[in-house]
Amino acid sequence: MSAALPSHFQPITDEQAALVARLTDALEPSGLWWLSGYAAGLARGRSGSGTSLATVASGILTAARLTIVYGSQTGNAKRQAESLSAQVEAAGFSVRLLRADAYPLRELKDERHLIIVVSTQGDGDPPDDARAFVEFIAGKRAPKLPDLHFSVLALGDSSYPQFCAIGRQLDERLAELGAKRWFARGDADLDIETVASPWMATALAAAREALKPQVPLATVTPLRPHAQTAASIYTRDHPFNAEVLVNQRITGRGNRRTTLDKDVRHVELSLEGSGLKYEPGDALGVWPVNPPRVVDAILTTLHLDGHASIVHDGHTLPLREWLSTKREITRLSRPFLIRHAERAGAAALDAILAANDTAALADLLANRQLIDLLRDYPATWNADEFVTVLRPLVPRLYSIASSPRAVGEEAHLTVAHVEYAAEGDSDPRWGTASNFLARSGEGVTIPVFIERNERFRLPHDGNSDIILIGPGTGVAPFRAFVQDRTETGANGRNWLFFGNPHAHSDFLYQLEWQDALKSGALHRLDLAFSRDQAHKIYVQDRLRERGADVYQWLQSGAHLYVCGDATRMAKDVHATLLHIIASHGGKSADEANEYLNELQAQGRYARDIY
Repeated sequence: MSAALPSHFQPITDEQAALVARLTDALEPSGLWWLSGYAAGLARGRSGSGTSLATVASGILTAARLTIVYGSQTGNAKRQAESLSAQVEAAGFSVRLLRADAYPLRELKDERHLIIVVSTQGDGDPPDDARAFVEFIAGKRAPKLPDLHFSVLALGDSSYPQFCAIGRQLDERLAELGAKRWFARGDADLDIETVASPWMATALAAAREALKPQVPLATVTPLRPHAQTAASIYTRDHPFNAEVLVNQRITGRGNRRTTLDKDVRHVELSLEGSGLKYEPGDALGVWPVNPPRVVDAILTTLHLDGHASIVHDGHTLPLREWLSTKREITRLSRPFLIRHAERAGAAALDAILAANDTAALADLLANRQLIDLLRDYPATWNADEFVTVLRPLVPRLYSIASSPRAVGEEAHLTVAHVEYAAEGDSDPRWGTASNFLARSGEGVTIPVFIERNERFRLPHDGNSDIILIGPGTGVAPFRAFVQDRTETGANGRNWLFFGNPHAHSDFLYQLEWQDALKSGALHRLDLAFSRDQAHKIYVQDRLRERGADVYQWLQSGAHLYVCGDATRMAKDVHATLLHIIASHGGKSADEANEYLNELQAQGRYARDIY
């Protein structure tokens, strides 16, 4: 620890030091680098070099800088963008990292080097935080960009026909606006690193070549160290083995037309001793094990030996272990379809792929699993090739259904066990993680980690009202929200919209919601049980019926949250909200859309959809 400088060597007064500390505490590393260059240039100007303050500021602001914008629904795009930003910054170059909804759109025309990292959701939709950004670039207001160099890292899931569609659209649109591709777009599947790692190496090399500071950067020494929050040692790549405390079915029997009943589980996991911290709105990542019966079926169908030792990607494991814990075997992907069609010589598969029949492909990917493809279109695979062509198994994210203020070192989940009858097959089909959780009894340990979701947070002001729209298992985070608001004594009102097929068997957490109404923890509850009457009623129908009140709450500052299915429910709810805003606010369709986009930018319209 160095000794304090004598007073006659102190460059600034204590009062000035306090002001600088207040400024630097709020700055990211990239901001500190910018400030250091600004201060160095200003010092030269005041030392008689003749450089004016305006000239220094202008020189720094127009210096070569990389802007990285990301749009992320589940955190993957954010992680990649943060990693690239850190690498560019470590190399000594100026970089700013912005979430898409925080990017000042008016600055796009002045950008010189731009990288976009963006995921695609569901059927070709942008992440919520990138919706306004994508609309602006696609729309008439987008400026011509002849001086811009850009590149795009697109993230997606080839289990969907519109694979990486948003990244591709942005890439093509920026080129239409006159921007130059700095280097080629990367299209990453669920095994993100396979594409992202070499793409980022190219990005870093391009940055080294193009980004050259115009003003020398001075060394910045913080006036005092920043407090660091102790982080848990457990991460996505080093998960914590959480013990199952409760695994309870919370749906009734006989509520489906198929031979299998809907099975929704309330699962309580112990995080004791992990150091893992979460807030309402965060997700729990679960590393699953594939259903053993599905592994057996695949080995039998392909006549492969599960004990065979397979070497791949630096790991040596028995084939059964690869299929159980390392490879996706319940989701189909387009790359696998292409490879299998080549081996099977299946005309029907070839026709779908060759014709680029989006509807047929979507149906195949959504409703058939790997074992179905192997049985319907037989082909010969050896073990090594099969492991290589399958995608890596990835963790599944579940919205946490509890507040740590209410449950301590636990995390609760609401899990719909995906299980359905397969046509012509006595074995049912299952979802990987939901089946893993459903068959994990009390005392079993499950590898988990926390996935933070900063976009899905309760308002800082406990006096703010909240509107919660969560049909089915989408109600999970709202259980956490209401628990947390109760524990903190928040005074704002809580209004929940919940829906499911049947009240008698699907009213998740019914007693808790009824108790919350009685105690005043929940102020309004609107229910939509779609199949309890002749005509179907959904949450969007209840929203429309309560439209005047919904709009009045929004006008009074309420925060609006939606959680659940992205493909149908979230789109229908969004359309209904636009209708409510237009009809009760006297706005045009464009104005209603701008209203919702502004709510989203303010953090007052947040969605956790999947």
